[in-house]
Amino acid sequence: MNPKKILVAVDASANALRAIDYVGEVVAGRPGFKVRLLCIEQLPHRDLFENEESWVQACRNGRAEFEDFLEQGRERLLAMGMSEEEVEKNYVAFCHSPFNDQTSRCSMGTSVALEILETVKSGGFGTVVVGRRGLSKAEEFLFGSVSNKIVHSARDCTVWVVS
Repeated sequence: MNPKKILVAVDASANALRAIDYVGEVVAGRPGFKVRLLCIEQLPHRDLFENEESWVQACRNGRAEFEDFLEQGRERLLAMGMSEEEVEKNYVAFCHSPFNDQTSRCSMGTSVALEILETVKSGGFGTVVVGRRGLSKAEEFLFGSVSNKIVHSARDCTVWVVS
């Protein structure tokens, strides 16, 4: 694991943006660092929509939002002094997405935290960065917390939780 190879897991939230800014402040202008912005697709539940067409449109809108966020994050890091070669972005589609081309890795949708940790392991990342959503203890107990699962499950890497 290379500690200068950093994976920033994002979800288009203000907390994810703070995590990107923090990484930029720490590593921009320092040689040898590589940053990958990662977004794991999460589709809205199909039962919440009255028909297939409205669900597909919601999925399309969600994907566009995440891809725009990844590009904004990349541009922020470049503006902070990182080079094009030091920043990459990766959008992992849900395997059952209506738009998945099945030519690349896809998410099974079982656990975002486990998908992130699998990317850390397979990509040889030495550092993983996530933003903290700020859930209450009750919300965290009921719905779970990606950052909490990563902190407790990560092995052989450094975890930065930005709040």
